Amino acid sequence: MATWHHHRVGAGEPLVLLHGVGARWQMWEPVVDILAASYDVIAVDLPGFGRSNPLAHTTVDSLTEALAEFLAAQGIDRPHLAGNSMGGLIALNSGARGLARSVTAFSPIGFWGTAGRVWCQQSLGKSQALARLARPTLPFVLGHAAGRILFLSLIFGKPRALDAQVALETAIGAVEATAFDEALASFSDARLHEIGALTEIPVTIAWGSRDILLTYATQSRRARRALPRAEHVTLRGSGHSPFFDDPAACAQVLAETIARAR
Repeated sequence: MATWHHHRVGAGEPLVLLHGVGARWQMWEPVVDILAASYDVIAVDLPGFGRSNPLAHTTVDSLTEALAEFLAAQGIDRPHLAGNSMGGLIALNSGARGLARSVTAFSPIGFWGTAGRVWCQQSLGKSQALARLARPTLPFVLGHAAGRILFLSLIFGKPRALDAQVALETAIGAVEATAFDEALASFSDARLHEIGALTEIPVTIAWGSRDILLTYATQSRRARRALPRAEHVTLRGSGHSPFFDDPAACAQVLAETIARAR
């Protein structure tokens, strides 16, 4: 079993936060303190990302299996799960297996057509390659609004407003993610395997209206068709990872989903 680095704070019902490919637990940082006032928040670095050791083979499905092992090892029984992008699909598939009290997925992967999936893989892959090539100059480039827009518009809805240090740490985190390539390649087979227990728990799918990585207009519509019993929320003005764009709205979506579980 991989060693999982995680940030744990607060008290109450357990809430596990799962990031996307190339990200780290810090992607959730704007909402962690808000949530910790009410919940036992466990924000993880998935294996092969951040400070967590990689798996022998890293795919969306193997990360889902590893999450089940991590929860069991930590003695966390049926937490509330929240995930963004790749983490969103991991949360949904884990919830379908009966491992969650509720699931909140922010712009989850897997609700694409072939063109949308290829766009996601190629744009993320090329962005990471560009960041790796430009790494010596990233502090200067991301210190300017134009550089943040160039490098981070795929992820954030308001990259111009993003703190320069946060932008730099986000880019470096993607460059240093040892599981990035393998996990991204596995998107070709990533899907919601079954509805299962998702019909028995509160599920919310939230999509940023400025999401250009997993295009809001088409993929949110597919998610509505696939999960008609879920709550579907639009985060106006937010991007693919909306937590820096509108932390209050993201925290509210999570709180409302968890409240429905009670």
